[in-house]
Amino acid sequence: MIERLLVANRGEIARRIFATCRAMGVQTVAVHSDADADAPFVAEADQAVRLPGNTPAETYLRVDLILDAARRTGADAVHPGYGFLAENAEFAAAVTDAGLTWVGPPAKVIAAMGDKLAAKALLAEAGVPMLPSWTDPDEITDFPVLVKASAGGGGRGMRIVRTADELAEAVASARREAAAAFGDGTVFIERYVERGRHVEVQIFGDTHGRVVALGDRECSIQRRHQKIVEEAPAVVPERVRTALHEAAVAAGRAVDYLGAGTVEFLLAPGGEFFFLEMNTRLQVEHPVTELCTGLDLVGLQLLVAEGEPLPADLPGSTGHAIEVRLCAEDAAAGWRPDTGTLHRFSVGAVVTEFGGLAGPGLRLDSGVVAGSVVGVHYDSMLAKLIAWGRTRAEATRLLAGALARAELHGVTTNRDLLVRVLRSPAFAAVEIDTGFLDRHPEVFDPLLPTDQVPLTALAAALAGAAHRRATAPVLSGLPSGWRNVPAVPQVTRLVQSDGHEIEVRYRLDRTGRLTDWGSTAPGSDAAGSADPPAVALVQAAADRVVLDVDGVRRGYRVHRVGSAVFVDGPDGAASLTELPRLPLPTTEVGAGSLLAPLPGAVTRVHVQVGQRVTAGDPLLTLEAMKLEHPVLAPIDGVVAELPVPTGGQVQAGAVLAVIDSSPASADLEPSNPEEDPR
Repeated sequence: MIERLLVANRGEIARRIFATCRAMGVQTVAVHSDADADAPFVAEADQAVRLPGNTPAETYLRVDLILDAARRTGADAVHPGYGFLAENAEFAAAVTDAGLTWVGPPAKVIAAMGDKLAAKALLAEAGVPMLPSWTDPDEITDFPVLVKASAGGGGRGMRIVRTADELAEAVASARREAAAAFGDGTVFIERYVERGRHVEVQIFGDTHGRVVALGDRECSIQRRHQKIVEEAPAVVPERVRTALHEAAVAAGRAVDYLGAGTVEFLLAPGGEFFFLEMNTRLQVEHPVTELCTGLDLVGLQLLVAEGEPLPADLPGSTGHAIEVRLCAEDAAAGWRPDTGTLHRFSVGAVVTEFGGLAGPGLRLDSGVVAGSVVGVHYDSMLAKLIAWGRTRAEATRLLAGALARAELHGVTTNRDLLVRVLRSPAFAAVEIDTGFLDRHPEVFDPLLPTDQVPLTALAAALAGAAHRRATAPVLSGLPSGWRNVPAVPQVTRLVQSDGHEIEVRYRLDRTGRLTDWGSTAPGSDAAGSADPPAVALVQAAADRVVLDVDGVRRGYRVHRVGSAVFVDGPDGAASLTELPRLPLPTTEVGAGSLLAPLPGAVTRVHVQVGQRVTAGDPLLTLEAMKLEHPVLAPIDGVVAELPVPTGGQVQAGAVLAVIDSSPASADLEPSNPEEDPR
């Protein structure tokens, strides 16, 4: 039996595995980078070993360091989680060669399925339906196609190509991203199915020759080919479900599968489906299967690794479960990841964490807590929120409501997008496929309507005044804004997360009653809309403001961290920064400067100084949080400065390029440099 388990991973999946270990009486060992030293998963382990460094290559991808950690702590088993080394056959072999129990399929199975080209050939012989694929780009004559990494998963190294002109750059970019993420830049190309759905089957195999299907999942709503909304079961006809399960089990039997695995399929609009890949590990979205079956899949992994047979009476699927991946990223800004300190992380109505939900309710699997620092070294996912309901509609409403009310302060997240998706009529009607987000741009709108921004800013201003009054060293009982000239309003200037400035003006009489207010925020009277609504102040405290708006009471929760003000209201949340009344002089950034949106490394420079560019032209590529982020010219002009060379590291706010858009630049002769002249 397994007595002490080392988890060769981090964050949410490490905490998830530790939760099952505690329930089973198994001791736990964490390994951690320097950046993760204070992370929750490290504190929750019985023992923890430092892996010196921060990047995955220095830490979580070091087989030698992980095996040394197992030796030093007396661990007798290793669980790889997902990502990093989870599907690395050499790691699996090294663990077993060291005399440790490997919680996963044998190395030979990982190797067979890890090479997606070889896997397609092997499983085609077992009768699993396949899409046509190519390894030589010159052989392709029909488009669209999909470039895919042969190793790894998670959407990295994937590119949709619709014309022949795009193919060479897509292949090169996919190779770079795959090499950075998996250490293997091999790619291949498949026919791309328009409006296809991503449906997968959870399989399990034991050492006694049994392979079973434990349900299916719908994972079609994706960004950058990475899933963000998953549900179980998939809404498909029963004949299709039966065929999917049979094909998945056939794939598992073809390789003598052992442990937890997922067989992924592309479902065409007519019901035909094709094999995509087999993931030889636990999936990120495994909680939806757990909630519908009542099984602990991590517990099953440990039992199978110990040589136990799968239970004879495995339960079927009941009800409906939906999971969303909450990520630190700005969906409206091209999925730009965000970093910083998570000042507050509160999701109300959560019944359980990491499992154990026995009825309708919410489960939270999180890698972070309030105070966690979100850095640039790892994936942007913060947590998964999962709802189970008796019906799909019940689970959807529960999940959307909890997300909308969550207090997520300190980093930009994709929460608003997720709520919009869940509440969209297309999602309710199951009109979903892998192109859902492309066809529904309305889901990128923030939850907070533009016409409610002035009220939110007013609440922030009133809470700020209450905070200053409560913390004043003298005369704290004096009414806010008391002055000899009552006609002069109080003024608070704030900046929204998108950079727009808001000026709030209001007057309070000597009893504290709000007598007048106005705002230059978008949607306010100063912005050209109707007169502001009649507002009466019901309550103003540092952390809560209640306003009566045209006879309707509206409560706002306010959280202040320095000059940052986070407001959660009935219509949505806002992240604001209060500007000082007497700002200190600062260094101005030159006109035309492009600033790094987050820390990262410049991997490619596509232009040179003196080159003429037009708006939208690629200038350079920034790599951060394991993804490539193109930096595009915002205006027409001439490249005046390129201060960061290829390979250069930058911090957020650093100048990456300067574009001269002055009339004089139009007279310069265009240059025609080779790509990436540096």
